Amino acid sequence: MIVYLDTSTVLRVLLRQPHSLGVWNTWERAYASELLGVEARRTIDRFRLEGIFDDAGVVTAQQALARVEGTLVRVRLTRTVLQRAGQPMGVVVKTLDAIHLASALLLRERHGIELLFATHDRQQAAAAQAIGFECIGV
Repeated sequence: MIVYLDTSTVLRVLLRQPHSLGVWNTWERAYASELLGVEARRTIDRFRLEGIFDDAGVVTAQQALARVEGTLVRVRLTRTVLQRAGQPMGVVVKTLDAIHLASALLLRERHGIELLFATHDRQQAAAAQAIGFECIGV
């Protein structure tokens, strides 16, 4: 199984939240946008500022994120990805979600990679399904 991981799937594991992907780390290969690291680090910092994480919690989360990132094939944030993300998608798609969808689309179209789109966000899953991806995580 080859997957594209939306940031929500990684955060659920990092933050030890319930209902993480049942197939976590059982895939042959996992792809994710470079955006994943930015989104995850912003969430870790927000948790610090909100008092959810103390210094030790921040360090633990950052180390876990680094380990996860080391296992992923990262999709670069190229001009092509950003242009594709700006195109109409047929359903409501938030900006960062559009970048994830465009990244997965380009993997499929340019490299012929058939992958599952993993997200815990229902709207993101609806958008991914609307453009032909099978989704897991919702």
